[in-house]
Amino acid sequence: MTTVARTLATTPASAAPLAGARVVLIGTPETVRAARDLLATVPGGPEPLGCILTDPAQRRAGGGLPVFGGIEDLSRAARRQHLTHAVVSLPTAMAETIVAVRRAVLEAGLQERFLPPVAEMLTQPPPFMVGLATPAGVTPTARFDLATLIGRAPAAADREALARLLAGKRVMITGAGGSIGSELARIAAEFGPSELHLVERAENPLFEIDRQIGRRFTGVRRRAVLHDVVDAEQTLRIMVDLSPHVVFHAAAHKHVPLMEDHPSHAVTNNLFGTKSIADASVAVGVERFVMVSTDKAVNPSSVMGATKRLAELYVQWLDGATRRMSGAGGGTRFGMVRFGNVLGSSASVLTIWSAQLAEGGPLTVTHPEMTRYFMTIHEAATLVLLSAAIEAEGPAAVHVLDMGEPVGILGLARRFARAHGFAACVAGESPDPGDAGLPTVEVAITGVRPGEKLHEELSHAHEQLAPTPYERIRRWTAEVPGPAVGAAMIADLSAVRSSTDRSAVLAAIRKYVPTLPPA
Repeated sequence: MTTVARTLATTPASAAPLAGARVVLIGTPETVRAARDLLATVPGGPEPLGCILTDPAQRRAGGGLPVFGGIEDLSRAARRQHLTHAVVSLPTAMAETIVAVRRAVLEAGLQERFLPPVAEMLTQPPPFMVGLATPAGVTPTARFDLATLIGRAPAAADREALARLLAGKRVMITGAGGSIGSELARIAAEFGPSELHLVERAENPLFEIDRQIGRRFTGVRRRAVLHDVVDAEQTLRIMVDLSPHVVFHAAAHKHVPLMEDHPSHAVTNNLFGTKSIADASVAVGVERFVMVSTDKAVNPSSVMGATKRLAELYVQWLDGATRRMSGAGGGTRFGMVRFGNVLGSSASVLTIWSAQLAEGGPLTVTHPEMTRYFMTIHEAATLVLLSAAIEAEGPAAVHVLDMGEPVGILGLARRFARAHGFAACVAGESPDPGDAGLPTVEVAITGVRPGEKLHEELSHAHEQLAPTPYERIRRWTAEVPGPAVGAAMIADLSAVRSSTDRSAVLAAIRKYVPTLPPA
């Protein structure tokens, strides 16, 4: 017997999984039967009491198990059968159904276990690495399905439209080392651009996304450009040299509390960085320019949101000036895309909670009633690219992504903890009934930070959102700034962009974004 075999033979058997649990299987007739057979091979494993079938037309095909009904019957079945656990087995292609099932499992107060169909396990790589080695790009948040945390199935991509936009084109991405920028690069590389220009001022993120693109897309020519777009002269030189067809501007300062203390930095990076790359795009004849914006630019209450709104105003003004000079059908086509928070991005709530959980807690939540709009990085980047593929006449579009329903941050913390096998409890409260038996991790309520809102907005309430060819992209019919606004705004903000007088900087911002609260 080998050393490994002797070790395994002498290792005490662990307790049978889900011993004593009252289990229901959820899936299609085929996946339910397969899951039942797999569970039967587990010594001391649970014996399912029945099943829930997702297809209303096959409610009697339980493969010998009692059928408790469909998804809408789960809560009633849980009460009648005193269920404790649900074993879900569905193909990942049924994304919307999986989201609906997981929502129903949470509402029924059951513990969920997910059992992928065997055929799928044989054709797909594992969701995370086992052992010491973790490949670049795999973070703790990659160990579970982010979309299920927010109850949202991702949008499908119009691959034909993206191919028309990107194939054979020189594509530039600023902020290419960031969460959105790097995902834009990965998706764009799939469509065979003639060149991919990765612009980033941070050395390590640029090195990493360049390495990833080089390894995965060996046929795509690429340029890694270590550069800060705030430097307008060098930006123009780079643009003349590379002459991109399409530019996605994702470089920005994004942290709300930090920008409250450094408003001049926010003005410099968010407004003048955008001005630099947008001006250069016009100068070299870029076909399409898309600025990545934020929901915090709607009725801004923070410096970060206000400076992103300033950037939007400048792009709208520049588009108008360009159209007046070149005619409605010529020149660079400008657009902006607003969306909320993305799950799993650098320094986002999930990465913070992952670190806090590893340290033993507590998980921090600013306010028990705080809500945010969320989508996954991949969906956000896909929709940003699709927005550039929309053919439309008229002024620069502000596209607003359909973020679904706002998500309660406290509820998200509880689901995050549950996905890691913990019950999240606010100090002094008891765990949810469905979390009984799990080890607990404390949730600390820390208070709303400077510049934060309890509830974010994606468009002004009094303005209309017009449809586009894509269900999850809508067009905000905003009023375009007048010809004199852009020049005056740049003059006023230029005077304070290097100022250490916080009040003076805020006063200059507030002149053009009056919703910014007084200092």
